[in-house]
Amino acid sequence: MKPVIALTKGRLEKQFLAFLESLNYDIQPLKEKGRKLQVETEHFYAVFAKGVDVATYVEHGIADIGIVGEDILLEFEPDVYDLLPLPFGKCRLAVAGEQKAENKFAKQRIATKFPNITTKYFRERGKSVDIVKLEGSVELAPLLGLADDIVDIVETGNTLRENGLVVKEEMLSISARCIANRNSLKLKKAILAPLIDSFRIEEVAI
Repeated sequence: MKPVIALTKGRLEKQFLAFLESLNYDIQPLKEKGRKLQVETEHFYAVFAKGVDVATYVEHGIADIGIVGEDILLEFEPDVYDLLPLPFGKCRLAVAGEQKAENKFAKQRIATKFPNITTKYFRERGKSVDIVKLEGSVELAPLLGLADDIVDIVETGNTLRENGLVVKEEMLSISARCIANRNSLKLKKAILAPLIDSFRIEEVAI
């Protein structure tokens, strides 16, 4: 029996494969997967999904462990075990907007993909804001008058600068996380431990 790992498609997927390669895992089957969403390697089965779905597959035991952005854990609070941070996927969650923009609304309006994190952040600071939930290109919201500011993930800041926006407040630093199904950790400890331990060794080294 092999562990099942759920991987977040896209940027985190590529960074995780480079991480595995640095640990001397054979990742050739993953590199050559094409459009396959399930791949078997020498050491584990991998399934590929969107970040929030990775957490869902792990929560329900379809996958034993998952590689997901910390923002997913903070926003959706899935019932999973947060094992450890990984040395990639590092970025910031920040409030951003036009540098000299005035408040267009009676109450500050924030556009974001992360309504729960955003609401909690401002509530802890004694501030009530109106949240506009968007799924993508949140940078457009202040430019088109939908919101005063945005809350979004910032990696390099290039997208903000190219759209005339600046970071106003840095909320928190986030990274990729290794998560696990709670039952799998108990019932499949023997097969999961070597894989998880290899990630921990790299964590200490970095």
